[in-house]
Order: sequence, then structure tokens, then C-alpha cells
Amino acid sequence: MQSQTLKPILITAIPAFTDNYFWAITSSQENVANQTTLKPVALVDPGDAKPCIKYLEENNLQLCAILITHHHADHTGGVAELKSYCKNKNWSLTVYAPENEKITNVDVRVMDKQIIEIAALATSFEIIDLAGHTLDHIGYYTGDVVFCGDTLFSGGCGRIFEGSPKQMLSALTRLTDLPDRTHVYCAHEYTLANLRFALAVEPNNAELVHYYNQVVERRAKNISTIPTSILLEKKINPFLRCQQQEIIDSAVDYSGKKSINTLATFTVIRQWKNEF
Repeated sequence: MQSQTLKPILITAIPAFTDNYFWAITSSQENVANQTTLKPVALVDPGDAKPCIKYLEENNLQLCAILITHHHADHTGGVAELKSYCKNKNWSLTVYAPENEKITNVDVRVMDKQIIEIAALATSFEIIDLAGHTLDHIGYYTGDVVFCGDTLFSGGCGRIFEGSPKQMLSALTRLTDLPDRTHVYCAHEYTLANLRFALAVEPNNAELVHYYNQVVERRAKNISTIPTSILLEKKINPFLRCQQQEIIDSAVDYSGKKSINTLATFTVIRQWKNEF
């Protein structure tokens, strides 16, 4: 497991299933509220309780909060067991999630632009509406970090299951409006497959070619490619570059249309990726 220190929090990946990452957030500060012998931790999208509990016990951590981005089972499947685990230990746990009755065992429902305080970690998160992949999808943003679930991946974006291409493009725009330095913590290790598609769409992008070669080396060593950054994604991610002429031309060639705008370009390459 790899960690990245970003004051005042430390973020660690808990790999799960085939390619999921659950994110563990601890404080990098010594003096945190309600400090005990166990260091507090929050989990993002814990779809399976077992690796999470193993991580908690191996690292002497006390679960204080769960942040859910959307209702899909690989993001919510571990919540009930984790709540039971915390109850048995007399730990206070708060589960945050978007408004959706499909997500159960929730303590606080959150919405766009709301600020939530995680006192035990001495940090707060702003909620970002990211409807597109699902209609309930949200992100959690703090400082130089965003947890974006299945909206933005390195080199790609999530499938559109419930929303529209317009909603998905709007969600991605909200993320790219964040500062370039923002670290992007998505929920899956899809980077290599995404970049193979990106190269089909924009083969002459030198930065994309360079990044692809780096990712091939990293994945050969089983090294994670996440987090990525907003700056990097603006340079290499075709779904964020739909105004670039090469991508427009590729979308025109694939669709057979003579002329398309930015939304149509996005719609075409998202469908193309589905079939790639």
C-alpha cells in the first residue's frame, strides 16, 4: 500500500476486488480532536469490509467516518459490516452519503456545496455535485485533494449509467475547474486501459505517449498510478480535451458526421470507449 502525505491528512490506498481502491484518510497532525490510543481514520467508498477491517487492525486505527460517493455496490457494500464492527467496539462512526434511498446505513445525507467537518481528523470537505456516472454521484474536496469516485479516472472517465453526456461533461468540468495542483483520488486502477484508448483518439499527443510509457513501467511493477492530478489530466485525458482539433477530427472520423461541437465530441468518444 502506498501513502501520500498532504497536510493535514495522510491518504493510503486499500486495494480491493480486481481494481478498486478504498481510500483511508488519517491525520498527519499529532494533536487531533478526541485523540485516543488509536489514531482516527476515515474511509472513502469501502465496498468490502474485510480488507478495511484488516487495515484498521494492522495499523491500530479507529474508524470515525465513511464518505460515500455514489450508490454502486463496490462503493457501499462494506458499510453495514463496518457499522456493526464499530458498534461492537463502542466507536462513534458517522456515515456520509448523497441523497439516495439505495444507500442505507447513512447518518448524514449531503448535497452540493455543503461543508462537512471531520473533527477527529481536524479537516473538512466540500461536497461537489458530480452527477453523470450516476445521478447521485458526489465528490469530496479538501485543500489539494479530491475524492471523485467513478467520475474522473486517469486518462478516462466513468461510464454514463444514469445521467446524460451533458451531465457527465459538466461534472468533469467542475473537476477541471479545481486548481491544477489538486490530487485526484479515483476509485479504480483503470489507467493503462484508458491510455490505450486515449492514444487511439489522440495519437500525436507527445505528453500522452510519454505518460503511457511511464504507466506501462509502473503497472509492470504493480505500482499504483493513482493519485493523478488535474494538471496531468488536462494534458492527456481525451474526455477533458474535447476542444482539441485532433480529438474532434477523431470523433468526426468515428461517427461519420461532418461537424460536431464539444458536447457531441464528448458523446462520441464516450460511446467509442464503450465499444473499444
